[in-house]
Amino acid sequence: ISEKEKEIIAYHEGGHALVSLLVPGVDPLHKVSIIPRGIASLGHTINVPLQDKYLHSKKELVGNIIVFLGGRVAEILKFGDVTTGDQSDLEKASQLARAMVCQFGMSEELGHLTFGKRNGLVFLGKDLTEERNYSEETAKKIDDEVYKIVDECFQEAKRLLLENRDRLDLLAKTLREKEVLDGEAVKKLLGFQEK
Repeated sequence: ISEKEKEIIAYHEGGHALVSLLVPGVDPLHKVSIIPRGIASLGHTINVPLQDKYLHSKKELVGNIIVFLGGRVAEILKFGDVTTGDQSDLEKASQLARAMVCQFGMSEELGHLTFGKRNGLVFLGKDLTEERNYSEETAKKIDDEVYKIVDECFQEAKRLLLENRDRLDLLAKTLREKEVLDGEAVKKLLGFQEK
């Protein structure tokens, strides 16, 4: 990995890590690394729940989307451009926003409904598919709501990172030097330690 790519990855992962410390209700930061793990990941930020969870609130899901987008926002703030390194983050953010709208009835615009009937026998080698049981007009509203959720989360990640730009720069610089930091080290470095 070139020094330039290492810097981009440090800002990207630093963006995820910092946002995860700033958004209430997301799982605690466990570790952030800019060491590649195979071809699938150039770096990673790991948040681990304190206990097993079976239910998630809308606020938690929105918080997760904000964290997913923190890496892209950090790249934009530092470099004025985006890279292909955040493809899986965008997929996760989009899928979670769509699930909020279509599966969990978490859209104020569309109400307390689910959309699409899920079919499939995954264990028989078939993919889980979705049967569309709604109109083109509703499909457009679903797309609009998904876009709205992701865009609002993007704007919140941007606000948080702009307000904490000095912390982002410090974290990225430290990640370039050390390559791996655990959650407690990040909190201490950035002044999040409880007094």
